[in-house]
Amino acid sequence: MDKPKVALYWCASCGGCEEAVVDLAEKILEVVNLVDIVFWPVAMDYKIEDVEQLPDGSITASLINGGIRLNEHEHVVKLLRKKSKLVVAYGACSAWGGVPGLANLYSREEILRYVYHEAPTVENPQKIQPQLKTKAEEGITLELPEFLPRLLPLDLVVDVDYYIPGCPPTPEVTWKAIETLLSGNLPAKGSVLGALDKSLCYDCPLNETKPEKVLIKDIKRPHEVIADPSKCLLTQGLACLGPVTRGGCGALCVKAAMPCTGCFGPLDEVIDYGGKAVSYFASIVDYTDEEEIEKVLGKILDPMGIFYRYSLPASRLRGKITVAEK
Repeated sequence: MDKPKVALYWCASCGGCEEAVVDLAEKILEVVNLVDIVFWPVAMDYKIEDVEQLPDGSITASLINGGIRLNEHEHVVKLLRKKSKLVVAYGACSAWGGVPGLANLYSREEILRYVYHEAPTVENPQKIQPQLKTKAEEGITLELPEFLPRLLPLDLVVDVDYYIPGCPPTPEVTWKAIETLLSGNLPAKGSVLGALDKSLCYDCPLNETKPEKVLIKDIKRPHEVIADPSKCLLTQGLACLGPVTRGGCGALCVKAAMPCTGCFGPLDEVIDYGGKAVSYFASIVDYTDEEEIEKVLGKILDPMGIFYRYSLPASRLRGKITVAEK
């Protein structure tokens, strides 16, 4: 009997999700025994042409990480969708846009101008900027993928069957998801695999120290305070997003006395993760005076980076709208 075929592909992300697969350690040998990996460009010498030759629907599952930022990404994920029974958004960038999605706050032109001309570390007196097509000295035309106007989460480009959260997903979450995908006993389409259906607070070792109603009079950045590792970080004024974030990561950041940043994304009923986070923090400021409330919330110096760090492209905001997109 043929083993299930699996594909893995990396779009716009840091590479951490690829590392997360390797972090399965000895279990990756079990994966290799259970499936045939037919496409994994970062680790094996497979080409897009190899995928094109496969029958439609012959790949059991494609795990795709990273957001869609290049036209090459768009082409490959559409190809994998055609060739796969299941497509899985693997990691925060694929599911909601992730950290690279914060670039949606700027236009494509602003990004290219800063990266190649204005950044403090750039020395480019000739004002050279990559072009889609360039004639080489040998007469060969070199081509680069197009940098799209904005980054999109995977499900705004192709139909997605399941989601695996995390930045990156932990080995435990990855393994649980793989077991589910191979079991044949699949949950409803659109489900999140490998994680909890409750907030991180239920999974947090400090949950017992969290009062039923959290109220704060100040918000501190992590470098401004030495957190007490035995007490709820939120009650110490740290912007911990555990109450609005899906659990299942094992509270790794909190165990290191760092607040949750929200990489496991929203719970099922939440439409806009950032909006939910903003609403929650506004509700726990222990002042009734408007000026005092604004003073406390004003200490969040980077609200987009705090509340929409992983989810801007999938949110109601999406990002900056340029004239060309209106």
